[in-house]
Amino acid sequence: MRGTLLVLNAGSSSIKFETFAAGPAPVALMGGQVEGIGAVPHLRLRDAAGALLADRGWQDGGAPRDHAEALDAILGALGDLRPAAIGHRVVHGGPDLAAPAAIDDAMMARLEALVPLAPLHQPHNLAGIRACAARFPGVPQLACFDTAFHRTHPWEADTYALPPEFHARGIRRYGFHGLSYEWIARLVAAEDPALAAGRLVVAHLGNGASLCAIRGGRSLDSSMGFTALDGVPMGTRSGQIDPGVLLHLIEAEGMTAAELSRLLYAGAGLKGMSGLSQDVRVLEASADPRAAAALSHFTWRVRREVGALAAAMGGIDALVFTAGIGENSAGIRAAVCEGLGYLGLHLDPARNRDGLPDVSAPGSPARILIRRTDEEAMIALHLTEALAGGPAGA
Repeated sequence: MRGTLLVLNAGSSSIKFETFAAGPAPVALMGGQVEGIGAVPHLRLRDAAGALLADRGWQDGGAPRDHAEALDAILGALGDLRPAAIGHRVVHGGPDLAAPAAIDDAMMARLEALVPLAPLHQPHNLAGIRACAARFPGVPQLACFDTAFHRTHPWEADTYALPPEFHARGIRRYGFHGLSYEWIARLVAAEDPALAAGRLVVAHLGNGASLCAIRGGRSLDSSMGFTALDGVPMGTRSGQIDPGVLLHLIEAEGMTAAELSRLLYAGAGLKGMSGLSQDVRVLEASADPRAAAALSHFTWRVRREVGALAAAMGGIDALVFTAGIGENSAGIRAAVCEGLGYLGLHLDPARNRDGLPDVSAPGSPARILIRRTDEEAMIALHLTEALAGGPAGA
């Protein structure tokens, strides 16, 4: 399998992977994930059409214990793979890395220094890089950053209202989900250059959720800030919260930093509010009033963020829904769009129910779109550009 690009997205207990045929426009070949690393691992591999090629657990022993062993399991499932290049999703690129970067010892040291800014994500991203370097010595590797797309933010959107020395020390609004937003921006530009030159609010709604204002193809502002905790509520993350609440929990209730971290990252959001699940499908099907309340809060906050980001751009030409919830939940899309007529956003209920690419009502001054995001394909495109020494088309 020479002439193949390998893309890895390593999380705390999983590795998502996809292979692409190298060429001017990368073509997806196979992909899947190993989940449950360190607990009960399970590997699934599918072809480009979604057909299941491998489905393996390790009940008989020999389960991968870490990311390096999980990568060995992935490569065993992929067969005789010698990739031409390997691309990695890396959550944090810091304030300076505004484009994908070739990985060498110096770059690894820079990325290691950013671990305190993304302690729940960055170490696992780097573990995937090390595992690939050991397995494929000499094969070029590229780091693609979730923060890079947002480095075009103006200072006003980038800073907090703190003394300037904090900004200089890296306490600033970085923004995340940048690979998803970059893919959507390129996709819209290929479909409709005039629309892409205007003002988009993209709602990346999944287990992790955020929104981004994109004007002229460039990120102007994002709902996420210093960490991926900020902004709208998520599956298990709180989203924006009054800092005074955190001070109260520390001072009055004696919570430690570790306890706060567990609450805000894993015990809040849709799962924490509903007491049931972080899965929107489960909540939409539930008769429990807590489920309806959690969804109502979620869509309220998303709708509020749409208005804020439209204000930052001086208006809106299109609202784009993407990611697992945005692409698949007609109910969430309808609830978010309710009351956004003042922005010129009018939803067609039938088109929304059918999940069509354009769910705008006839005559809507601003469009409402559904687009599938593909972070792995975005990384493959960056790999293609790096190998060619120049940009490639989406």
